[in-house]
Amino acid sequence: MADEPSPNGPPAFDDVFSGGDVEQRVYGTLLQTREPTAASAIADRVDCDPKTARKYLEWFADLGIATRHEGRPTTYERNDAYFEWRRIDRLAADHSIDELRSRVSELAARIAKYEEVYDAASPADVDAVAAAESSDDRTIDDVYSDLADWETARTERERHERARQQLAGTEGEPVPG
Repeated sequence: MADEPSPNGPPAFDDVFSGGDVEQRVYGTLLQTREPTAASAIADRVDCDPKTARKYLEWFADLGIATRHEGRPTTYERNDAYFEWRRIDRLAADHSIDELRSRVSELAARIAKYEEVYDAASPADVDAVAAAESSDDRTIDDVYSDLADWETARTERERHERARQQLAGTEGEPVPG
């Protein structure tokens, strides 16, 4: 049965945060929140008092993890900008400038190859159906896979470049303008 966790494996996805304390359950629910949600709705999901959920949500908002939307009721959602900043900060902490520069170059080469193959500046500029129909060796699934990989490479190149610039700024290397 798919919903039963294996005895040695992780819990089922739906119950990932159910075993933790209230703070962890509120945090886990917040991570899954993609639209403004009232503290009472989050409290219902994590089985706690709304005041307790609100306390933790306020704290997460103060930390920048959550975005607070004033209104009646006040609502909260995951702050994607915070998690993007954390990802870039972690890249800068875990890699040298040379490693980051090398990865940026690798990703730039991969992106350039896709730009050449599809004769487009970005994946958004490609008509996937037309590209597959005009190709002898690419199926529509191949094209969609390429477009997804291309977009991922663009995102990762931006993150690695921002991490490189962040690290360069702390080590005194001039950052290109």
